[in-house]
Amino acid sequence: MAREDAVRCLRCLLYALNLLFWLMSACVLGVAAWIRDSLNTVLTLTAHTRLEEAAVLTYSPAVHPVIIAVCCFLIIVAMVGYCGTLRCNLLLLSWYFCSLLVIFCVELASAVWTYDEPSVQRSDMISLKSRMPNYGLQRYQWLTHTWNSFQTEFQCCGVIYFTDWLEMTEMEWPPDSCCSNQYPGCARHAHYHDLSDLHQEGCGPKIYSFIRGTKQLQALRFLGVSIGVAQILAMALTLTLLWALYYGRKSPELDSTLPPQDDSAPLRVTHGASAEASQSGCSRSNKGCSVLTAAQSGLQFEMERLS
Repeated sequence: MAREDAVRCLRCLLYALNLLFWLMSACVLGVAAWIRDSLNTVLTLTAHTRLEEAAVLTYSPAVHPVIIAVCCFLIIVAMVGYCGTLRCNLLLLSWYFCSLLVIFCVELASAVWTYDEPSVQRSDMISLKSRMPNYGLQRYQWLTHTWNSFQTEFQCCGVIYFTDWLEMTEMEWPPDSCCSNQYPGCARHAHYHDLSDLHQEGCGPKIYSFIRGTKQLQALRFLGVSIGVAQILAMALTLTLLWALYYGRKSPELDSTLPPQDDSAPLRVTHGASAEASQSGCSRSNKGCSVLTAAQSGLQFEMERLS
């Protein structure tokens, strides 16, 4: 009975862990896709600079194809673990344990291999100005779109200040993507009437903060550590469940190999014990012995009358 309760408890815990694997893997894939979009924009603006290398070093562990593939495979493994736990199948549970062990080793090796502290300084932000003269050119429409997207998303303008557009290009006013309330010609109106309608912070500090790490990156790191801890716990529970199921199936086989017991032996022991108890009772008290004798005589008489 205790073994059945332990198996039931182990199965419930594995159900919960597999559900966590599904949820956390889906969250990792979603956050990684969200970060990849912003990362592509930053890599376009920082191409051929030290900032590009720093951004790759910071975010490669989070959006590395190996990590994405591992999360997709973990969803499949969790489904197999759920089926194995539901049916108490030793083969499925063994495959589940081996798969978790391989995934954990791959994640650990990938984290160690891709970990590196980026070396970037604020003075490196000045190199972004070299990408500004190509803004608006027909050949660099992709760069123009990237600048507009980044300035709109991060609410910034220029590299250090919006006047960088006037210094590095032949433009008379900043792009419309610098406006806090965008509409055609908003930057020209703000330049001549109200500069407060333009984003006052440059994009250089925004890129620097992005490379140093964002909240999304911290969330991914937390999810990665949580998945690793959950995998260790799931492997330990799976081993315990395999042990309980294996010896639970082996115990009935051992019981069936034992020789059958003689049914007459307990009866003889019981009758002997009763006789000894009767004799000891009679030796202790003559009154108790007479009562017992009278009861036995009455019982024998009743049986003869009924027969």
